[in-house]
Amino acid sequence: MADKLTEMIIGAAIEVHKILGPGLLESIYEEALCHELSLRGLSVKRQLKIDILYKGKVIKGQRLDLLVNNEVIVELKSVTSLPEVAMAQTLSYLKASNLKRALLINFGEKILIDGIKRISN
Repeated sequence: MADKLTEMIIGAAIEVHKILGPGLLESIYEEALCHELSLRGLSVKRQLKIDILYKGKVIKGQRLDLLVNNEVIVELKSVTSLPEVAMAQTLSYLKASNLKRALLINFGEKILIDGIKRISN
């Protein structure tokens, strides 16, 4: 699933992690990553509401952490160990949004690349 856009997002996340390091709140990384992505000329939507369709009923209440260039969902975490449910959550976001690519990024890792998961639907 490697492509230019996801590589740009990963590069921005690595830059944020290099400067801030692990151990901060997820909201701090979200703010910093949004700033870094915008510095790189990418459009970012934060905390974007998406609807879930269940048997013809629209259920509200889900939010994407980030949507970059209206193409890639970026789900952020800041934990020592990524819970398995985080992957399922991100896959659900892809399905609900009809998008094809997502990145799950855990800023809690000492080496950020160990905390990046590419997900495609």
